[in-house]
Formats: sequence, C-alpha cells, structure tokens
Amino acid sequence: MENKKRLKLAKEVLSDPRNPKEEVQALQDTIYAIGGKWKLPIINSICNGNKRFREIERSIPGITTRMLSRELREMEANLIIKRTVTDTIPVVVEYSPTEYCYTFGDIILEMIKWGKEHRERIKKDLSSEL
Repeated sequence: MENKKRLKLAKEVLSDPRNPKEEVQALQDTIYAIGGKWKLPIINSICNGNKRFREIERSIPGITTRMLSRELREMEANLIIKRTVTDTIPVVVEYSPTEYCYTFGDIILEMIKWGKEHRERIKKDLSSEL
C-alpha cells in the first residue's frame, strides 16, 4: 500500500488520540474470526466454488473431517459463511460465502500479495548467503 493510502486509512481507522487497548481488541477480534491455520483456506475453497463438505475437504490438503466441521460451525456463527440444507433425498448441505465474507476480500488479496513478496524476499536473502 502506498504511503498516501496508508496515512488516509490510518486517519479513518485509528482514533485521535490513539487508543492502544481498542486497537489490540480489534486485532484480536479479527484474528478470532479469520485466524488460524484453516479458516482462510476454507474461505478460499468456498469462494472458488466448492460448496459441499467433501469438496471443501478434498481441496484443502491436511485438514481433518473433524477440524473442517468445527471451523465451518465457527465461521457460520461469525456470519462469514452460510449453511444451506436442501430437504431432498439425500439431504444436500451446501456452504456459501456471505456478503459479509466479501468485505475482507481486499485483506485476503493483500495477504496473498504480501505472502508472495515475503517468500521471494526470503529466497533472495537465502541465495545471497550462499
């Protein structure tokens, strides 16, 4: 993010005078809602069109059935995803992102961008040491 945009965003988000307790609480709330090893990969999977439990599970290497189930329940409680049950035979359960979920799409894109840049920086640093 360029410096002008960062300063504008900081002015919009941060109180004057600064309130560190409020800022830490906001960070903790964010981490609670989308943090951990699995939530962002689950969101990514659902946003990429995987709607059924097994589709989501197969798209995320290493996640267990129990963990996926737990994370989906938490994400539903935090209004990030919506669970829809269709009363057919057999019953069909599908997950979809909510409009609220899309509100942090820019954050996820910035995290992906930062992660790619970080990986390149580390590779470059390691190769210069050799």
